[in-house]
Amino acid sequence: MQIISRPMGQYQTNCYIVTKNGKEFIVDPGVGATEWVLQNVQNPVAILNTHGHFDHVWSNAELKERLGVPIVIHQDDAFFLKRDQFGIPMPKSEPDILVQEGPIKIAGEEITFLHFPGHTPGCSVIDFGDFWCSGDFIFHGSIGRVDFPFSDPEAMKRSLERFKTIQENKPIYPGHGEPTTIAQEQRHVDYWLRAI
Repeated sequence: MQIISRPMGQYQTNCYIVTKNGKEFIVDPGVGATEWVLQNVQNPVAILNTHGHFDHVWSNAELKERLGVPIVIHQDDAFFLKRDQFGIPMPKSEPDILVQEGPIKIAGEEITFLHFPGHTPGCSVIDFGDFWCSGDFIFHGSIGRVDFPFSDPEAMKRSLERFKTIQENKPIYPGHGEPTTIAQEQRHVDYWLRAI
């Protein structure tokens, strides 16, 4: 399995291309991601959104049209794809596969959406088996904000409590900033629980 990334747009949102058995998953194609993605994929099979904020989904529609692949997002965040956010008009996109918690198969490959609401209602981690793409749930030394419209601080607390119980340690590739690991970020959870 291989993962490459590039930060996109004003908010430096990490867009990832994950290659699994020769099949490419595009994770969170943000502002201006289209050309970079097109230059780096040969066998794309899906666009995966960790959540629905504009800086993670901006290039959804353009890439879906150019590549003919489905858009996958947690059902609780699907509404974000059709509405302007934070006063910013964005290209609207239509989700093709709405997921909940659990594994799904795309092009014969299994990936797992882990639902960690709080930053948004449908905020999820995508577990590729060897590593996580965590979107804006957890970062290197930080967590997703809970003061946005549709954020829920109490849901974030429950998500962090769940995160504390994860037994396996895997690399985490977040929506912004540098990679980290599950174990490294679990050390900070109690601080964030007090801070929210």
